Amino acid sequence: MNVLQLVTSPRPFFDHQVSVLEERGIDCTVRTVPGADDAGGRSPADYARFYPAVLSEIRSAEYDLVHANYGLTTPFAFAQPTRPVVVSLWGTDLMSDRSWLRTISRYAARGADAAIVPSRPMSEALETDHHVIPFGVDTEQFRPIPQAEARERVGWETDQPIALFPYDTERAVKDFPRARRLVERVDVDLELRPVSGVDHEEMPYYMNASDVLLVTSNRESGPMVVKEAAACNLPIVSTDVGFVRETIGDVANCVVSDDDEALVAGLERVATVRGRSDGRDVIDGLRLEELGDRLHEVYRRVLERPDCSSQPTGVGHGT
Repeated sequence: MNVLQLVTSPRPFFDHQVSVLEERGIDCTVRTVPGADDAGGRSPADYARFYPAVLSEIRSAEYDLVHANYGLTTPFAFAQPTRPVVVSLWGTDLMSDRSWLRTISRYAARGADAAIVPSRPMSEALETDHHVIPFGVDTEQFRPIPQAEARERVGWETDQPIALFPYDTERAVKDFPRARRLVERVDVDLELRPVSGVDHEEMPYYMNASDVLLVTSNRESGPMVVKEAAACNLPIVSTDVGFVRETIGDVANCVVSDDDEALVAGLERVATVRGRSDGRDVIDGLRLEELGDRLHEVYRRVLERPDCSSQPTGVGHGT
């Protein structure tokens, strides 16, 4: 099976998706929207250059289907008239505060041969048949590591409990001022350490060097960092955003709430006990193997449909 993967900018979870598909014998060719993935975003000219690139790619190889990853790539998947289309929405497209992006994403899901979303909150927001396939985590990379070893690796020379804030403090939606206020209210020694811009391969060490992951975001489509922390058995204290409650609602030493008192209490408990969570064992669908199996099944069902022809034929069958 040959699949053309369209994506605006690859993310670690997308790279994992491609890897597990290729492990199952699916040849994936990735085409990325031209231009720089910076704070200003890509320009209309960048997307204009993407269209002929997609058509050229379709003409040059025998692809079985096109998989559009993220709402902004979907118009280019449908613009080619010869292959069935699978659409994956990531969250900041379907749940965007920009109405035009939400509209594009919904129309794409309705028109695709199969549509995929990664979480129940997104599923509830999408009024068409679709598959719910959570993003997986590389559990060999994100794994429990002795805290002393991890702190030595990242250069944290302290015995104090640490709350990890895994974002740029200048990103308003992440609400670092709230994180700081919460930690200041904790009635035990707890140090807040923001970490951003480090290599993804280093994040497991920062997580294991910490005692709790603190998420105070106002809005999230995920966040994947919660699943990664859970795979490290790191306790999590988070606002009720994205798929956080769905993911860690049953995990020990984790708190999900929009109430500051509950968040402070959670931080105090973790900082006092300094225990770990059981996220690695509790969370369903955490591992990449399940992601690969379920995506492969979606592809197979699309290609085996009687109405699968040269033109995308409508809504995929939901699961």
